[in-house]
Amino acid sequence: MNWTPKYTITKEILKDLTKIETVKNSFDDQPLSPVLLSSLHKTAKISQTHYSTQIEGNRLTLKQVENALYTSNKSAKNYQGHDEKEVKSYYEAINYMEKYLDSHSPFSLSFIQKIHSIIEGSKKNIPYRDAQNAIYDSSDGALVYLPPETKDVPIMMDDLVKWVQDNINTLPTPIVAGLFHYQFVTIHPYFDGNGRTARLITSYIMRKFGYGLKGIYSLEEYYAKNLGDYYKALATHPHHNYYFGRNEADLTSWLEYFIRGVANAFTNIEIKAKEKDITGKADISPILRKLDIKQRKILELFTEFEEITSIQAGEYLNLSSQSARLILNKWVQEGFLSIVNKARKNRTYSLAKEYEKLIL
Repeated sequence: MNWTPKYTITKEILKDLTKIETVKNSFDDQPLSPVLLSSLHKTAKISQTHYSTQIEGNRLTLKQVENALYTSNKSAKNYQGHDEKEVKSYYEAINYMEKYLDSHSPFSLSFIQKIHSIIEGSKKNIPYRDAQNAIYDSSDGALVYLPPETKDVPIMMDDLVKWVQDNINTLPTPIVAGLFHYQFVTIHPYFDGNGRTARLITSYIMRKFGYGLKGIYSLEEYYAKNLGDYYKALATHPHHNYYFGRNEADLTSWLEYFIRGVANAFTNIEIKAKEKDITGKADISPILRKLDIKQRKILELFTEFEEITSIQAGEYLNLSSQSARLILNKWVQEGFLSIVNKARKNRTYSLAKEYEKLIL
C-alpha cells in the first residue's frame, strides 16, 4: 500500500511558492537583533499553542495561555484545569520538537509517536486506535468523516513517513509539509490529539528542511481564524467514508489553501520584523554580520542570562561540555566573550563590552 498523492501545481501555488522563497531568502541573509528574535520566537510559540489548542475546543484566550505558560504566581501555577494542562502539554511538545531539531536527528515514526504522547500528557507512547473513530458535527450530530479501518492504520503511517523521507529532497518543502498534514489527519491514527499532532509535525518539517524563519512564525492562526475554510479544504471529497473517494481524492485544492497560508504567514512575519527591528542603528548590522552561526545562536542565551557556563553553552549548541569549553575559550581570545569567574570548575562567561549592545 504505497501512498501516491494526486495533485497539480497550479499558477496560484507557484505564485505563493515564489513569495515564500523570497521571504525565506531575505530572512536567511538578514541578521536580526537577538532581543527581537527572542521576543518574536516567544510570541510565535504562544500563538502556536493557543490557536492549535483552540481549534480543538480549548477555551483559554491568548492572554490566558500566556499567563498559564509564564506566570510567576504560585497559586496560578498550581491550578491546572483541563485547558491549562492541554496548553502546557502542547507547549512542552514544541520545546521537545526544538531540542530534537537542534540534535539533527532524522524524521521518523518514533519522533511522531513521541510528540503525540507529549501532546496528550502521557509519559509513554500511546498506541494507534484499536477501534473506529468517526468524526461527527458537534452542532447537529451528523457524520462528517469515517477514517480508515484500524487494520490499515499502521501500514498507512509507515507509508506516510516513507513518502516524506523519499520526497523531501525532490519536492518543495512546503508541498511535502502540506501533504503530510493532510494525510495524517486523514488517517486519524489516534483516538485523540490527531489535529494538534499533525499541525506540530507540519511545523517541524518546515523548520527541519529549511523553512523555519528562525522559529518566529506559526501557521495555526491562519487555520483558527476561519475554521470553516480549514475543514472545507481538508474535505477533498464529498463522501464521508475514506474508502469511497477520500483515498483517491485530488489534493490540489487543499494544497492551494495550505501554501497560501504559508505565504501569508511568511509575509506577515516579515512585516512584523521590519516594524519592530531597530533599523536606525547602523552599527548593529555590521557587528552581527561578523558573527558566525554559533555566535549568533549563543546571543539568544545571553538574552536570558548575564553569565553562562560551558555546560549551558553545550546544551544550547548541542555540543559536549569539552567542545563547548574549547569554543568559548576561542571566543574569549577573539574578543567575543570575557571570563567572569576564572575558577576552572565554575568558570562563567559574559559578552564582551562591544557585543553587549546587541542584547540591550
